[in-house]
Amino acid sequence: MDKITIKSLTLYAYHGVNPEEKENGQKFILDVTYYLDLSAACQSDNLDDTVSYAQVVKIIRKVFCEQSYDLIERAAQVVCDALFEAFDKIEKIEITLQKPDAPVRAEFDYMAVTLQRERTR
Repeated sequence: MDKITIKSLTLYAYHGVNPEEKENGQKFILDVTYYLDLSAACQSDNLDDTVSYAQVVKIIRKVFCEQSYDLIERAAQVVCDALFEAFDKIEKIEITLQKPDAPVRAEFDYMAVTLQRERTR
């Protein structure tokens, strides 16, 4: 299985349990890898034989930012669901959603959740 990776997609959204997170928002960073068969695209050089990362980013941005969720787990799942719905060629998705400014009294780079989902037919 081949893969396409989008690394460090930075979006501003309003996810979190605390009221100030929902009111003020914060930065989130997404690493998204989606798995599909790219053999036709490798031969044809035709965009129709792949899943455009530009289109994937457009969908991620839309679904990630259009609604507020308490948990980053839910926000990541919504992204997976939307990508499976939009692109039949995608067979598997791995997403890591980082929350670098999580309201935790500790020194850290980020808090994150990683989901791995496979298409069920």
